[in-house]
Amino acid sequence: MPLLDYSFLSKVLPKAKIKKSFKKVKQSYLIRIRIATSLFFFGMGFCFATWASRIPDLKLSLNLSESDLGSILFALPAGQLIAMPLSGIVVAKYGSRKIAILGLFVYAFFLTLLGLPTESWQLALGLFLFGFFGNFCNIAVNSQGVFTQQLFDKPITGSFHGSWSLAGFSGALLALLMLFLKLTPFQHFLIVLLIITILIATNYSFLVKVKPQKPVEKEKTSFFKIQDKNLIWFGLICFFCMASEGIMFDWSGVYFKEIVKAPGALAILGYTSFMITMAIGRFLSDFLVRKFGSRKVILTSGFVISIGLYCAVLFPYLITCTLAFMMVGFGVSNVIPIVFNAAGNSKKVSTSIALTIVSSISFMGFLIGPPIIGYIAELTSLKYSFAFIGVFGLLISGLTYQLKLFKEL
Repeated sequence: MPLLDYSFLSKVLPKAKIKKSFKKVKQSYLIRIRIATSLFFFGMGFCFATWASRIPDLKLSLNLSESDLGSILFALPAGQLIAMPLSGIVVAKYGSRKIAILGLFVYAFFLTLLGLPTESWQLALGLFLFGFFGNFCNIAVNSQGVFTQQLFDKPITGSFHGSWSLAGFSGALLALLMLFLKLTPFQHFLIVLLIITILIATNYSFLVKVKPQKPVEKEKTSFFKIQDKNLIWFGLICFFCMASEGIMFDWSGVYFKEIVKAPGALAILGYTSFMITMAIGRFLSDFLVRKFGSRKVILTSGFVISIGLYCAVLFPYLITCTLAFMMVGFGVSNVIPIVFNAAGNSKKVSTSIALTIVSSISFMGFLIGPPIIGYIAELTSLKYSFAFIGVFGLLISGLTYQLKLFKEL
């Protein structure tokens, strides 16, 4: 794992003390570093939430069926998947700090292009590019989260992912405002680009710098040669979690509009309720891990995901579905922070490569989930699609129980 370059702390420490423990650093400066990292997670989540909040409008404006939308949504994780082998190598070579800064801006820029399509193929192309460049941002920002955690003597990783989820809630609220003002998706996305630009400009100097790492023998920063086999199981757990997340991001608005029959702007209520409990759960994640342990938290989370999805299927009404989506949000909230932190601290593989491996497997959930939902919905009903994904929560709990991957954390 790369060593932290403490030279960036020279603003608050004499040169002779730079190599001393982080405990000697002014607490206020450490907090500022943590805030900067959190805001980059926030910016990444804000961009994604903005896109997800306008899916129903784009579906309507392009006159897409469920299967059409499912096929088009396939483009976003496809772009992420193709970028996977490159992103870890690029982040390892040029540093997570530089790629996080550039990646977040490019991610927001390609978001604006998603508001321009007049044909379905244009939206698919835009989503592919959005996913491709977004993956570089994802690996770099998550690497920053791992390095920032190393500056603290208590768990804080959950709060970073909580910031991502809080951004989802904020993005949903902004979307409600944009709908009220009757702004087009492009106008909405352009405003978000401005917000992200300001966020980067005011926080980039506080990101953690890392000393260059010499290539590890046998690893050779290769995506394909996996030295730590536990990373495969971590990836599978995240795969089932992200598939569950994916249907909430991409289909919750459609589910509330077509199955729950939510009137007007209330179609976004399911997505909003999901994001609220997801954010709360992630801010509670560090506390829950300290109290109950990683393994018990993951086990419980899997069951909560399944219960929530099946409640939404069995009781497709406004109040019950809102509560069910809240359960799903709380269930998925803890899985990614715990697993990504475990993978990022692998002793056999560098942080960026480890996160790339886990992300590559897990993002297949996003890759497979959306089209499966669309195709099953086209053949049967959207409710049956949600019932199918409900099995994934049980698989999360089953893998965690059987493999005992988190007993050492």
